[in-house]
Amino acid sequence: MKIALIVFLIIFVLFLFPGFLVGGIVYTIVLVRNKPGKWGREISEPDDEELARMYREGEAWIKGEEAYRSEVSIVSDGFRLAGEFYDYGYDRTAIIVPGRMEALRYSYYYAIPYKGAACNFLVIDNRCHGLSEGTFNCIGYKEYRDVIAWAKFLHDEKGQKKIFLHGICIGSSTTLFAAASNECPDYVVGLAVDGIYDCFYSSFLRHMEEQKRPKYPFIWFVLLYIRVFSHADAVGDGPKKRILNLQKPILMLHGREDQYSDPDKAQKLYDVCPSKHKQLVWFEKGGHSRIRINAPEQYDAAIKAFIDSVDAPAKKM
Repeated sequence: MKIALIVFLIIFVLFLFPGFLVGGIVYTIVLVRNKPGKWGREISEPDDEELARMYREGEAWIKGEEAYRSEVSIVSDGFRLAGEFYDYGYDRTAIIVPGRMEALRYSYYYAIPYKGAACNFLVIDNRCHGLSEGTFNCIGYKEYRDVIAWAKFLHDEKGQKKIFLHGICIGSSTTLFAAASNECPDYVVGLAVDGIYDCFYSSFLRHMEEQKRPKYPFIWFVLLYIRVFSHADAVGDGPKKRILNLQKPILMLHGREDQYSDPDKAQKLYDVCPSKHKQLVWFEKGGHSRIRINAPEQYDAAIKAFIDSVDAPAKKM
């Protein structure tokens, strides 16, 4: 008995306690808004030249769209969420859903092709980002209900007849969760996903590898924290499971240089997707969430062609 207790204490001191401690620190850094201002509307990585250029282009463009803007908000799962609706008089709208650390100013850049495709657009602060309430980033497992709530708001309050979803990175997973859910209304008619991964674990692992950080055993404890606070299975669940329920039209936009969302796994997602209206467009240049900045004409043309194939021509209200 004493030997067993000693062994347990040794394991706890050398493995469990450090694992819980380091895993909790990593989890807090990556997925918890633990202080005011974290994940605000400003650029998340100002030293990233491509990201800075995306912000500049998006903010320069949005200045010409101010006449069409209205600030909007909803309450979902008890959180007040903030957004901006740009209404050009069409009866269809695209909801842009950014990834981790980014808020609605990031999405201006991705709204450009939707105006060109004769769509209104809604840019949003995900929960615990920007001006929206919340503490935990649940990697889409709870946020997908927010997307459905936004779609309902657009349909019921703004008279929008058709809603498209556009997600980037974790936003791709979130929009897929929404579109594949039994709760998703029929007026959500399609989605475009940029840089989708098969599960959060595989993407997070590639982040750790690229940044040359120790992976094991700490990543296991991060996954445990995700399970406890987000009620999410970041290994067995995710797009690889949810896509099996998708019947709505989907456009997958993916870069062959994506360092976080494995291109081979993106192909597998496409192959198993049961939707009868699906398309996978490959981009030769550009890292994760960086394909439009490297091929804007191809990116925008793919979105317009997809929207027109789902719902053409656009109607003015």
